[in-house]
Amino acid sequence: MKTTILTGILAAAGCGALMAQPAQVSQSQPAQAQNQNQNQNQPKPKSNAEAQAVNAMIQARSSGPDAMIKAADELVSKFADTDFKELAYTFEAQAYQTKGDAAKAEFFDEEILKINPKNADASLQLGELIVNHTGENDLDKEEKLAKAEKLLNQTIDNLKAAPKPNPQITDAQWEGFKKQETAEAQADLGRAALLRKKYDDAVAAYKAASETDPQPAYQAYMAQAYQKAGKNDEALALCDKLLSDPQLNPQIKQYLQTVQRAANAAKGAK
Repeated sequence: MKTTILTGILAAAGCGALMAQPAQVSQSQPAQAQNQNQNQNQPKPKSNAEAQAVNAMIQARSSGPDAMIKAADELVSKFADTDFKELAYTFEAQAYQTKGDAAKAEFFDEEILKINPKNADASLQLGELIVNHTGENDLDKEEKLAKAEKLLNQTIDNLKAAPKPNPQITDAQWEGFKKQETAEAQADLGRAALLRKKYDDAVAAYKAASETDPQPAYQAYMAQAYQKAGKNDEALALCDKLLSDPQLNPQIKQYLQTVQRAANAAKGAK
């Protein structure tokens, strides 16, 4: 998941809030007025000590997940009413995901969504974590996948109208980021469908992801879904197309070759 991208954006938003200065805006300055309104919606520190704690948390990102967790914990514990709690929990969720602690990452994603139900990054990460940690034979598989699908569809809906967190981010950057997150949510829906053995649904989800963000990985997953659905000719055609690229990532190439072998074996068995 591309959490580092959004965390960087949120960090920039946090810095923007700390750096923002009051400005007089005239009627002849509509762009500046818009930027000022956006700044007013950003979190702001209530004291110099809180501002220092926020800056320390942002700077801790470069020192690894443990430092990030420690700095975020210190901010929230020392300033219980901080407006930066959502940002702190975002950093913690990312840090625990980096450490491979899915349970704590899920906990902080849940906390983020209590503060802001429209936080698309939290709903995406939480939905993805649930899908990735659901086994085919889990007794509560359907319950977990239903929750994940709700979160992932919520992500897609919320991204459509999500405003830029900071006016310094260009429209193109923000639209590109939203497309990446939307495609990732669509691909996660494909993985959920595979776990349910709803292979046609998986094909549709991966196709949507590859149309939103044309990455070879999403198309490779679609090839696998075609093969699982018994559509071996479609799987082989897609594999051939992707494997014709000499610059294809070696891991994706190996994945596609496995799909190829499975499709050819299935056709030969008929």
